[in-house]
Order: sequence, then structure tokens, then C-alpha cells
Amino acid sequence: MRLLFLGDVYGRVGREIVYDLLPTLRDRYKLDFVIVNGENSAGGFGISEEIALDLYDAGADVITMGDHCWDKKEALIFVEKYDFLVRPVNFANGTPGRGTGLYKAKNGAMILVVHALGRVFMPPRDCPFMAVEQQIEQCSLGQMADAIFVDFHAEATSEKMAMGHFLDGRVSAVVGTHTHVPTGDAHIMQGGSAYMTDAGMCGDYDSVIGALKDEPLNRFIYGRRMGGFKPAEGIATLCGFAVDIDDKTGFARHCSPLRIGGMLQDQLPDFWVE
Repeated sequence: MRLLFLGDVYGRVGREIVYDLLPTLRDRYKLDFVIVNGENSAGGFGISEEIALDLYDAGADVITMGDHCWDKKEALIFVEKYDFLVRPVNFANGTPGRGTGLYKAKNGAMILVVHALGRVFMPPRDCPFMAVEQQIEQCSLGQMADAIFVDFHAEATSEKMAMGHFLDGRVSAVVGTHTHVPTGDAHIMQGGSAYMTDAGMCGDYDSVIGALKDEPLNRFIYGRRMGGFKPAEGIATLCGFAVDIDDKTGFARHCSPLRIGGMLQDQLPDFWVE
């Protein structure tokens, strides 16, 4: 089974490269399932209902959110309308939406998608480790789920790596989001789970993690706010993580970063055969 995950979609140019390339990638490489993190897709902060539907129409089977998921207040309402939207699972009880979902892939496999927020350098949340474990115990790999994918939206590299080791041998893949820079550590762990610390963003890399450079530089150099962050609107790079999952075991056989366009060097998974 071929699964593609696309990292944080940032602003208009991030959306447009997903709209332009994802339909072709799905068809050309016969992808069975696609997950997109869309939490920065609306001007860098949150996601709108229109954008969520456009990403879904472009080929996303599931859209994960993140710490900015309520930046557009309308999301508190429309998140209940669409099963393909997954907000962090470790929000407080009673929070609108769902933190996990079981979905049917194109090849008929049932995929559990779990999304969690880290706690290091992030606002206080319930424990992501216990929250994710509860979900995979209720819908374990090889029983109710043919594959399990975890999007761990966290700031600290150490916390993401710890989550990977915590879940190794119990899920198909653990991929980090939030820091917007693709890491070079995509690999299959000892227990058979695919891992990458950060999938990167879909956006303009001639920026500061997606934003125009002037305001971040003002804050770093002078410690002052001169305005808000605005998305950079140069040529975008599509960044993500591809994994080939064994249909019998639910564990990863191959995994690789994916990068297309913009400033970064292109990389297509070598195990994708047309």
C-alpha cells in the first residue's frame, strides 16, 4: 500500500502547489491514501472550510490540523461536518471534532489516522503519549486497522523522536510536523515503523518557516513587533513523506522524503514505480 503524507501547507502558494501536483501524483504513482496537514493553509494561520474542501477535492483523504486549528473560529463549527478533518487527539474532553479516524484506502485497507500535539515549548495539553496509546489500543494494528499513521505536531525534535520509539512496532508510521523544515532522518525503525522527524512544509522556502522575512527578523534582532506574520509568496516546494506499507503486516517496507519544486532539491521516492 502506498501512502503519501504532505507536511504543513502554508498560505496561498502552499495550497496552489498541492492543488497543482497532488492529483497527478495520486494518479501517476497509484497512491492508495493521502494525508495532508492543513493547519497553516489559510494565510499561515488555521484553515477555512473552503480550503479544507479544496484540499479534499485535490486528493487528500484526510486533513490533519495542529496548534493553529482554531485560528479561524469557523473551524469550531465545520470541523464537526467533515469526517476527513482530524484535530489533535489530546485536546480536552468536549473539544469539537475528532482526534482520530478509521478510513478506507483505495486498495480497501482500513487506515487509522491519529493526530497529536507535543507539550515541549507548546501550550499545555493532555499527555500526547497516553492519548495516542489509548487510540491504538482501541484500534490495534493487524486487528481493526490494516495500517496506523500518526502525525505528531510538536516543536522539540527530542519529543518527536521519543514518540517514534514509543510507538515503534505498534504503528505503520510516525511523522513529525510543525517546524516546517524537512529533516534528513527518514528511516524504518527496529520494530518496523517508518519515521521522519519533520516532513517539512508545502510553501515558499525563501522565507522564515513560510513567513515573509522582515517581521521575524525584526523580532529576533530587535525584540520588537512591527506587524503580523504574512506568508511568503514566491515559488513553493511540495514537501512530504512517502511510505510503502506491507499489506500483510501493516509495517513499513520502504520510506522516503518527497520534495518537488522551489528552492529545495527535488526528491522522489525510488520505490515509486510508474
